Amino acid sequence: MALNSIKKIKIKIILAFLLLPSVASFGQNFLHREGQNIVDGNGKNVLLRGLGLGGWMVQEGYMLKTGDFAGPQYQIRQKISDLIGEQNTNEFYSAYKANGITKRDIDSLAIWGFNSVRLPMHYNLYTLPIEKEKVASDNTWLEEGFVMTDSLLNWCAANKMHLILDLHAAPGGQGKDANISDYDTSKPSLWESKSNQDKMVAFWKKIASRYKDNPWIGGYDIINEPNWNFSGTNQNGCDEALNVPLRELQIRITKAIREVDTNHLLIIEGNCWGNNYKGIFPLWDENMALSFHKYWNYNNEASIKEITDYRRDYNVPIWLGESGENSNVWFKEAISLVESNNIGWAFWPMKKIDNIAGVTSVTKTKGYDKLLSYWKDGKNKPSQEEAKKILMEIANNYKMEHLSVKYDVIDAMFRQVYSTETKSFKKHALPGKIFATEYDLGQINYAYFDKNDANYRVSTGVNVEWNNGNQMRNDGVDIQKCEDVITNEFNVTSIEDGEWLQYSVLLNEDKAFDVVLRYSNANASGKVYLSDEKGNKISSTIELPFSGGISKWKSIKIKNIALKKGNNKIRIYFEKGNFNLNYLDFLKK
Repeated sequence: MALNSIKKIKIKIILAFLLLPSVASFGQNFLHREGQNIVDGNGKNVLLRGLGLGGWMVQEGYMLKTGDFAGPQYQIRQKISDLIGEQNTNEFYSAYKANGITKRDIDSLAIWGFNSVRLPMHYNLYTLPIEKEKVASDNTWLEEGFVMTDSLLNWCAANKMHLILDLHAAPGGQGKDANISDYDTSKPSLWESKSNQDKMVAFWKKIASRYKDNPWIGGYDIINEPNWNFSGTNQNGCDEALNVPLRELQIRITKAIREVDTNHLLIIEGNCWGNNYKGIFPLWDENMALSFHKYWNYNNEASIKEITDYRRDYNVPIWLGESGENSNVWFKEAISLVESNNIGWAFWPMKKIDNIAGVTSVTKTKGYDKLLSYWKDGKNKPSQEEAKKILMEIANNYKMEHLSVKYDVIDAMFRQVYSTETKSFKKHALPGKIFATEYDLGQINYAYFDKNDANYRVSTGVNVEWNNGNQMRNDGVDIQKCEDVITNEFNVTSIEDGEWLQYSVLLNEDKAFDVVLRYSNANASGKVYLSDEKGNKISSTIELPFSGGISKWKSIKIKNIALKKGNNKIRIYFEKGNFNLNYLDFLKK
């Protein structure tokens, strides 16, 4: 090789090295890459445990129960506007966003154990769409999105939580899965419009300029779940081999960010909802992490092998940027898997209407059911006044003080990951009733056993409802609304042979009880007995006579159940199933 050629190569290598920020250049206390780890300013490994604030800035139809007829946000908003008018719609959205995430929400997340938050952003809260700009190349900046972000950042900082900024809805929309990115097929997508791409680059430079000095910004998640076919046949980009436009755009954005901000970690995602990294390598920045998303597959080493191989081969940290929408069993499995591999995570989302598979649930009103019914079939149209009242009630229900907090989900995501110990769902005072749905908090096979406990449909091809009634709790136990005279609103249903439930009871002395079971069935097939936590029977097996129908409730007594002083873990074992169970009533002898 000629001497001049060697010199030119050396010069190129030196220039390329100088263009990459070194670890020493990262600001003090900023999260950054150190080899394959995300570390803090002192070089200490940081395991992110986060929650995505889905639905706040970007509505998705399934979160509001409108998915059957309005998935993307622009369709949801149009439905509302057509019914109550634009002024009332603006009033609704103002209340919805004001209540959607507040300081109390972030304080609660910190108390529950989360150390980070992922903010899914809609670009249109920060800048105008290209079709509304007077000059196509202009970027009109809007204060609303920045004010919302500033408030959230302050709440996170007060709790020593890192905020990761995620562009969830990019200009034009970045994927064929329109619900996620608010993609309007009647307009040019991100990939079909240079103006949209230019606006996205300007957006990130503006964001980086504003937050460059704030160490509580944990990173910039450049583009959420791109799913687009550039040259392949799969419309969501799952068979793309090169992903050239995706790589080029993320490089452009990186360059723009680094012009104003050399402190913050950059997080990139592949095609196919974030997981197809073919053609994305080699990486182009020293302070970078790879994100992957994980839903409905097995929680074994094989399920993360591709991304952990990328971590090893390219010496880069990885982060589970989105996961969830499954049972507590799946949550515990997934978190155990990734944490054992030093992978941080952000589950999804914080708030949905009438939801069991999340840390909170927004109460669905009867009026909202009426509204959904009208939107779906066009019948029984409510008046503008009635519809607005219904929507404002729903907006009010997004306040933390009106949410149903799902402590079983929180327990599964934190305590159960490291402990097989069971604990009471609530304090049970005996004598008295223990409702069947108030079984212990804990892992499957320790607090309960159910034959269908999670949805692994991506791995198995079979879609499974782990809680057939979709009520109250997120374990495998099937729970439905209860119509009995005495109830806590719910009962256990779809009971199968061999399943069981456990209840922890603390007594101050040895006591004996008769136990009345409240049940319903369609035939006389049920058989049950009581045992201790080791499976030793403390009662005989009894058969459950026909109650008169599955909606007819009947009582039957199990006599002489002796319990000891201290903590008792009582199991009801379903030797034969096919019945509903409301409660166990402990009567002192």
